Amino acid sequence: MSTTAENMQADQLVEKLNGRLDELIGKRLDEMLPKKLQEIEANKTPSMAIVATKGTLDWAYPPFILASTAAALGWDVSIFFTFYGLSLLLKDYNGHVSPLGNPAMPMKMPFGPKWFKNINWNMPNLLMANIPGFETVATGLMKKTIKNCGVASVTELRDLCLEADVKMIACQMTVELFGYKREQFIPEVQDYVGAASFLPTAQKADVTLFI
Repeated sequence: MSTTAENMQADQLVEKLNGRLDELIGKRLDEMLPKKLQEIEANKTPSMAIVATKGTLDWAYPPFILASTAAALGWDVSIFFTFYGLSLLLKDYNGHVSPLGNPAMPMKMPFGPKWFKNINWNMPNLLMANIPGFETVATGLMKKTIKNCGVASVTELRDLCLEADVKMIACQMTVELFGYKREQFIPEVQDYVGAASFLPTAQKADVTLFI
């Protein structure tokens, strides 16, 4: 047999062996890959990104409740505070309720017999707008109701979030827009950045919320 023929046979044999090897590797990968992906997914730490845009007392609770609950479950949580939501990072936060423009908000009395406390006092916006000091009264009633129900205050919830390693990020543009100084905010603010810096975090998060 000539050397050329021997080389051709050797090349064909090598090609056949490579094809068989590729087939075996592909089959093995098909068996292993789904299981490996499941393991990776199971071991992945869930993440949540929240954009907090409001600073009134009633709107201060949702981001902190959601963040503290997710963190307690072992999630990686970040909150981006922008516009009026930035006030939630103030050292001396003292939010008020804003019933005006919120017709779904029921008023409940934190005193009196049980049947009286259970009444929803739905106040028309026109009436709320024309009563001097109504916002102060509504805020006082809500704070009293919160206390009576044993619900944590906003600052207490904020502290719980910090203890659970929730990342709190301030919008630098809003800080400049409203003329805040960094000394006015709690020292635990992790960073002062623009929206462009937070968007990748929101993009990669398993859950992203705009509040």
